[in-house]
Amino acid sequence: MKVALIGTTAALGAIVLPAIALAAIVVSDQRAGAAQISGGGLQGVPAEFQPWILKADAACPEPEMTPALLASQLFHESGFKTSRSEATSYAGAQGPAQFIPGTWAVWGRDEDGNGDNSPWDIGDAVMAQGRIMCSLIKDAKSSGYDGDPRALALAGYNAGWGAVIEYRGVPPRSFARGETYDYVQEILRDIPRFQGPGLLQVSGSGSGPEALRRAATQINIPYSWGGGGPSGPSTGFCDGLNGYLNGSCSASVTPGYDCSSLVQYAYWPSLQLPRVASDQYGATAHHPVSRNDLQPGDLLFWSKGGSGDIYHVAIYAGDGNVLHAPRTGRNVELRSLATAMPEGDYFGATRP
Repeated sequence: MKVALIGTTAALGAIVLPAIALAAIVVSDQRAGAAQISGGGLQGVPAEFQPWILKADAACPEPEMTPALLASQLFHESGFKTSRSEATSYAGAQGPAQFIPGTWAVWGRDEDGNGDNSPWDIGDAVMAQGRIMCSLIKDAKSSGYDGDPRALALAGYNAGWGAVIEYRGVPPRSFARGETYDYVQEILRDIPRFQGPGLLQVSGSGSGPEALRRAATQINIPYSWGGGGPSGPSTGFCDGLNGYLNGSCSASVTPGYDCSSLVQYAYWPSLQLPRVASDQYGATAHHPVSRNDLQPGDLLFWSKGGSGDIYHVAIYAGDGNVLHAPRTGRNVELRSLATAMPEGDYFGATRP
């Protein structure tokens, strides 16, 4: 990123991605093999960026802010690169969101809790990007300038809000050799590339639908064994059996949820459920629900035996579907109840 403080003109100079390089960058789609699920408004983004983009978007009340807008901007800033050799611009902008040090000093925070407030950390960078874009969108909407507030905000991010004030809109091609003008046009053009299916639409009121709506905002966030909780996604751990992918401990480097932490997040704080699936069953077993009477927000459990062997929990989403965090290597998803887990392991449902 190239902005200085909001309201001042900044040094231009993000990483330049030539047309050939843009064509060569392939961003993995973590939803591969799950085309029937509803998405969280995001696709085609590396897994380590997904939860932070969604969290940054959720923190901004402005409807013009979307996960796909932030993703497209990150792509054009750095191509989702995170190494110092690949994500340092000629003007000294740093990290995946391309912050210059002066701007980072104002907007940067230690969002991932690793003790280091750094523009190189994905969580720190994306959340700061989201805060600035949210602020700029507010400025754009109150400015009275003609044009798409997203375009005005992107111009402010690239050149500083002072340049937007000077031109009373997006600076023309004659400004800075067209860098800001092209930056805005290319990011807006590529938003559909990163736009996933819409969020699950949930009707009704009450604790069940409210919990389901809250959980639906986490669709497409990766599974992480032992990760996640009431405050959102986090890295997990491996226990000798769970959390591994292709021979390495995926959970320890993947911010996300496991099945029970997603449920805990959905119902918190109105209902503070325990952390693991078997305990969640114990806490809600006083209100069992037959499979024919399921309502949105009900909890469904799978077991290899009795209540002591429960290994999975999901949230009923209506129309024969569940919302759940399935397993390592997959993302939070909407799935048919009949295929979410082995049918023979279905244990029962409860209504919290």
